[in-house]
Amino acid sequence: QVQLQASGGGLVQAGGSLKLSCAASRPTFSGYPMGWLRQAPGKEREVVSAISGAGGILYYADSVKGRFTISRDNAKNTVSLQMNSLKPEDTAIYYCAQGRSGVPPRRVGDFASWGQGTLVTVSS
Repeated sequence: QVQLQASGGGLVQAGGSLKLSCAASRPTFSGYPMGWLRQAPGKEREVVSAISGAGGILYYADSVKGRFTISRDNAKNTVSLQMNSLKPEDTAIYYCAQGRSGVPPRRVGDFASWGQGTLVTVSS
């Protein structure tokens, strides 16, 4: 079972930026797609972005396209999410998660392993 540790959350004003990072314990990290999901208060968890094992295939939710960038460093077993032009509606707990195999998952249920979340709060 892979262990995932997310970090980088915090409080930022609208229009600001944050970078989330996730470290994975699994030695075969590059073989699995990774993703970032979020859950806002009172809302269901949603997939924000995902990336294939080699990093060549990316997925972004429409709500974050053009503002967020996902990347991974397989040599360091890390995946990151650069978040720019943040909006109050981006406020949520953000989770790093690992998919099972193949293309980047787009559904919450397609992720197999989850880390503890990191809170992102965007003030207006």
